[in-house]
Amino acid sequence: MEFAVEAAWQAGRSTLGYFLTAVRPEWKEDATPVTVADREAEETIRKLLAKAYPADGIVGEEFGNVRGTSGRRWLVDPIDGTKSFIQGVPLYGVLIGLEVGGEMVAGAAYMPALDEMVCAARGEGCWWNGRRASVSSVASLADACVCYTSSRSFSEHGKADAWEAVRAGARISRGWGDCYGYLLVATGRADIMLDPVVNPWDCGPLPPILEEAGGTFTDWQGRRTVFGPDGFATNGSLYDELLPFLRD
Repeated sequence: MEFAVEAAWQAGRSTLGYFLTAVRPEWKEDATPVTVADREAEETIRKLLAKAYPADGIVGEEFGNVRGTSGRRWLVDPIDGTKSFIQGVPLYGVLIGLEVGGEMVAGAAYMPALDEMVCAARGEGCWWNGRRASVSSVASLADACVCYTSSRSFSEHGKADAWEAVRAGARISRGWGDCYGYLLVATGRADIMLDPVVNPWDCGPLPPILEEAGGTFTDWQGRRTVFGPDGFATNGSLYDELLPFLRD
């Protein structure tokens, strides 16, 4: 956990030199944006990994995969929420997760513009800026705060009906999305976060963070994986009520 925290912090601090500077994005083949800040942050993490854990594998958003020989693999998203970053909105983060034997065992999520660090390791708890983090005690969807990234993305990925059912049943829904929505669940400030589409690097640290805080992270079919097509988090108490809305 300590390495993930330090690497996320260093990479995150490197992004601040570009934040609120009207940095111009490029557009990748999948129609998502990338900036010089994304690339520099991932380069920072890769250099730290090469020095500390040269035999480990890497799955990174901007520079692809490195096959390791140690049986350990790091999932890296240098800026999760690049669109927010480009807009000058501080809800973007650096995500680093460690996979061992197919299980995500540790990770860190750092929000540089907010200076919030959330990290966790199996059996060591979830920590938010140095204090123990835990999910909310909300026990009913009718009382829940639901977070999402883009309302349009649900219809774009054929999940508009599920989203509308959850939104209509919740007390409040807010677009505090990308990785920040998951951190809000882990720290008890929101109760559910929904993503109709994800990539593995979007999710690397989320299973240990959510589960060590007392919550859940799965795909929409209920599988504990970061390699599914979608993802959602709950405070644990709401999981059984929510899953039937999302399953095919």
